[in-house]
Amino acid sequence: MSTPTLLQIEPVLPSADVQRDMAWYHKFTGFEVQSTDRKYAVLKRGNLFIHLQWHADTPEDPLLGGSVIKIFVNDIKPYFDEFVTRGTVDKEKLHMHTPWGTHEFGFYDLNKNAIFIVQDA
Repeated sequence: MSTPTLLQIEPVLPSADVQRDMAWYHKFTGFEVQSTDRKYAVLKRGNLFIHLQWHADTPEDPLLGGSVIKIFVNDIKPYFDEFVTRGTVDKEKLHMHTPWGTHEFGFYDLNKNAIFIVQDA
């Protein structure tokens, strides 16, 4: 019997406007649309996937926001430089040698979901 292995994680983030958010993710993060319909999209960059799911932002179907994802990389500097060039983050946002042992920067999408790019220090 083989040992079970975790293969990947694909977060599903709430979206108030899937079409708008697909364009934002493409422009500001480099994620490309893999599949979509009016209320759902799958975005891909390399071997990473982010799903966007529309919510009506009503008591029966809350948007919520406030989700947080962390994408771990082995070399943060090229990603930081890219995201500064894209206008996603300011040059001052890279935090090196955090007290918890990382180099990282973060930003919010249009639904207030936080996305952090992280390298173990």
